[in-house]
Amino acid sequence: MNRKMVLTAMAVAMVFGILAMASFAQEDVKQSPSCKYCGMDRQKFDFSRMLIEYDDGTSVGVCSLHCAAVELATNIDKTPKAIMVSDLSTKKLVDAEKAFWVLGGSKPGVMTKRGKWAFEKKENAEAFIKTNGGSPVTFDGAIKAAYEDMYEDSKMIREKRKMKKGQTM
Repeated sequence: MNRKMVLTAMAVAMVFGILAMASFAQEDVKQSPSCKYCGMDRQKFDFSRMLIEYDDGTSVGVCSLHCAAVELATNIDKTPKAIMVSDLSTKKLVDAEKAFWVLGGSKPGVMTKRGKWAFEKKENAEAFIKTNGGSPVTFDGAIKAAYEDMYEDSKMIREKRKMKKGQTM
Protein backbone atom coordinates (compact mmCIF):
# COMPACT_ATOMS: atom_id res chain seq x y z
CA MET A 1 0.00 0.00 0.00
CA ASN A 2 1.23 3.43 -0.73
CA ARG A 3 1.38 6.15 1.88
CA LYS A 4 -1.69 8.00 0.56
CA MET A 5 -3.84 4.86 0.85
CA VAL A 6 -2.61 4.19 4.39
CA LEU A 7 -3.40 7.76 5.47
CA THR A 8 -6.84 7.56 3.85
CA ALA A 9 -7.57 4.25 5.57
CA MET A 10 -6.46 5.70 8.91
CA ALA A 11 -8.65 8.78 8.43
CA VAL A 12 -11.68 6.63 7.57
CA ALA A 13 -11.03 4.41 10.61
CA MET A 14 -10.78 7.48 12.86
CA VAL A 15 -14.07 8.90 11.53
CA PHE A 16 -15.86 5.58 12.12
CA GLY A 17 -14.31 5.35 15.58
CA ILE A 18 -15.47 8.84 16.50
CA LEU A 19 -18.97 8.11 15.18
CA ALA A 20 -19.09 4.86 17.12
CA MET A 21 -17.99 6.62 20.32
CA ALA A 22 -20.58 9.38 19.83
CA SER A 23 -23.27 6.77 19.25
CA PHE A 24 -22.23 4.82 22.35
CA ALA A 25 -21.92 7.96 24.45
CA GLN A 26 -25.55 8.86 23.76
CA GLU A 27 -26.91 5.32 24.18
CA ASP A 28 -28.31 6.29 27.58
CA VAL A 29 -30.33 9.07 25.90
CA LYS A 30 -31.83 6.57 23.46
CA GLN A 31 -32.88 4.31 26.35
CA SER A 32 -34.23 7.20 28.46
CA PRO A 33 -35.08 10.04 26.06
CA SER A 34 -36.92 12.12 28.65
CA CYS A 35 -36.42 12.67 32.35
CA LYS A 36 -38.57 10.42 34.52
CA TYR A 37 -39.39 13.28 36.91
CA CYS A 38 -39.79 16.46 34.90
CA GLY A 39 -40.17 15.18 31.35
CA MET A 40 -37.29 17.28 30.01
CA ASP A 41 -35.59 16.13 26.81
CA ARG A 42 -32.34 14.45 27.89
CA GLN A 43 -30.80 14.98 24.43
CA LYS A 44 -31.38 18.74 24.74
CA PHE A 45 -29.88 18.63 28.23
CA ASP A 46 -27.13 16.14 27.43
CA PHE A 47 -24.63 18.44 29.15
CA SER A 48 -26.30 17.96 32.56
CA ARG A 49 -27.88 14.51 32.22
CA MET A 50 -27.28 11.73 34.70
CA LEU A 51 -27.67 7.97 34.68
CA ILE A 52 -28.16 5.93 37.84
CA GLU A 53 -27.57 2.18 37.66
CA TYR A 54 -28.76 0.04 40.54
CA ASP A 55 -27.39 -3.26 41.78
CA ASP A 56 -30.68 -4.96 40.83
CA GLY A 57 -29.92 -4.30 37.14
CA THR A 58 -32.32 -1.39 36.67
CA SER A 59 -31.28 2.08 35.59
CA VAL A 60 -32.85 5.52 35.41
CA GLY A 61 -31.90 8.44 33.19
CA VAL A 62 -32.60 11.96 34.44
CA CYS A 63 -31.90 15.47 33.16
CA SER A 64 -29.97 16.91 36.10
CA LEU A 65 -28.59 16.52 39.58
CA HIS A 66 -31.88 17.94 40.93
CA CYS A 67 -33.85 15.06 39.40
CA ALA A 68 -31.13 12.55 40.39
CA ALA A 69 -31.57 13.69 43.99
CA VAL A 70 -35.33 13.12 43.68
CA GLU A 71 -34.67 9.63 42.26
CA LEU A 72 -32.25 8.67 45.01
CA ALA A 73 -34.56 9.97 47.75
CA THR A 74 -37.65 8.19 46.43
CA ASN A 75 -35.79 4.89 45.95
CA ILE A 76 -33.95 4.77 49.24
CA ASP A 77 -34.17 0.96 49.42
CA LYS A 78 -32.32 0.53 46.11
CA THR A 79 -28.53 0.53 46.10
CA PRO A 80 -26.81 2.52 43.34
CA LYS A 81 -24.10 0.54 41.59
CA ALA A 82 -23.03 3.53 39.49
CA ILE A 83 -24.00 7.18 39.31
CA MET A 84 -22.90 8.76 36.07
CA VAL A 85 -22.99 12.44 35.14
CA SER A 86 -22.32 14.32 31.93
CA ASP A 87 -19.06 16.22 31.77
CA LEU A 88 -20.13 19.78 30.93
CA SER A 89 -17.18 20.16 28.53
CA THR A 90 -17.50 16.94 26.55
CA LYS A 91 -21.04 15.66 27.30
CA LYS A 92 -19.44 12.30 28.07
CA LEU A 93 -20.83 10.35 31.02
CA VAL A 94 -18.32 10.04 33.85
CA ASP A 95 -18.40 8.64 37.37
CA ALA A 96 -20.19 11.30 39.45
CA GLU A 97 -18.17 10.44 42.55
CA LYS A 98 -14.86 10.93 40.72
CA ALA A 99 -15.96 14.05 38.81
CA PHE A 100 -14.79 17.54 39.72
CA TRP A 101 -17.91 19.49 40.65
CA VAL A 102 -18.51 23.23 40.67
CA LEU A 103 -21.21 24.69 42.88
CA GLY A 104 -22.75 28.05 42.01
CA GLY A 105 -21.37 30.71 39.74
CA SER A 106 -23.03 32.84 37.08
CA LYS A 107 -24.14 30.03 34.73
CA PRO A 108 -27.78 29.15 35.50
CA GLY A 109 -28.30 25.56 36.58
CA VAL A 110 -30.69 22.96 35.20
CA MET A 111 -33.80 22.62 37.39
CA THR A 112 -32.08 24.77 40.01
CA LYS A 113 -31.16 28.37 40.76
CA ARG A 114 -27.71 27.39 42.02
CA GLY A 115 -25.79 25.58 39.29
CA LYS A 116 -24.06 22.28 39.98
CA TRP A 117 -21.70 21.31 37.16
CA ALA A 118 -19.52 18.23 36.71
CA PHE A 119 -16.21 17.85 34.89
CA GLU A 120 -14.05 14.83 34.25
CA LYS A 121 -10.87 16.92 34.47
CA LYS A 122 -9.90 19.24 37.29
CA GLU A 123 -8.42 21.78 34.90
CA ASN A 124 -11.78 22.13 33.11
CA ALA A 125 -13.55 22.74 36.43
CA GLU A 126 -10.91 25.33 37.34
CA ALA A 127 -11.31 27.05 33.96
CA PHE A 128 -15.09 27.13 34.47
CA ILE A 129 -14.64 28.73 37.90
CA LYS A 130 -12.27 31.30 36.46
CA THR A 131 -14.85 32.30 33.83
CA ASN A 132 -18.14 31.79 35.69
CA GLY A 133 -17.31 31.78 39.38
CA GLY A 134 -18.45 29.07 41.76
CA SER A 135 -16.67 26.81 44.21
CA PRO A 136 -15.09 23.39 43.79
CA VAL A 137 -16.94 20.63 45.64
CA THR A 138 -17.03 16.85 45.73
CA PHE A 139 -20.03 14.81 44.60
CA ASP A 140 -21.15 14.64 48.24
CA GLY A 141 -21.04 18.44 48.40
CA ALA A 142 -22.97 18.79 45.14
CA ILE A 143 -25.73 16.33 46.07
CA LYS A 144 -26.00 17.81 49.56
CA ALA A 145 -26.51 21.22 47.92
CA ALA A 146 -29.16 19.68 45.64
CA TYR A 147 -31.09 18.49 48.69
CA GLU A 148 -30.63 21.84 50.45
CA ASP A 149 -31.97 23.64 47.34
CA MET A 150 -34.83 21.19 46.71
CA TYR A 151 -37.65 23.24 48.26
CA GLU A 152 -36.75 26.54 46.58
CA ASP A 153 -36.01 24.82 43.26
CA SER A 154 -39.29 22.86 43.30
CA LYS A 155 -41.17 26.06 44.09
CA MET A 156 -39.38 27.87 41.23
CA ILE A 157 -40.21 25.04 38.79
CA ARG A 158 -43.89 25.03 39.79
CA GLU A 159 -44.12 28.81 39.35
CA LYS A 160 -42.45 28.68 35.91
CA ARG A 161 -44.80 25.91 34.76
CA LYS A 162 -47.82 27.77 36.09
CA MET A 163 -46.78 30.91 34.18
CA LYS A 164 -46.15 28.88 31.03
CA LYS A 165 -49.59 27.26 31.24
CA GLY A 166 -51.17 30.68 31.74
CA GLN A 167 -49.44 32.01 28.63
CA THR A 168 -50.61 29.14 26.41
CA MET A 169 -54.29 29.51 27.26
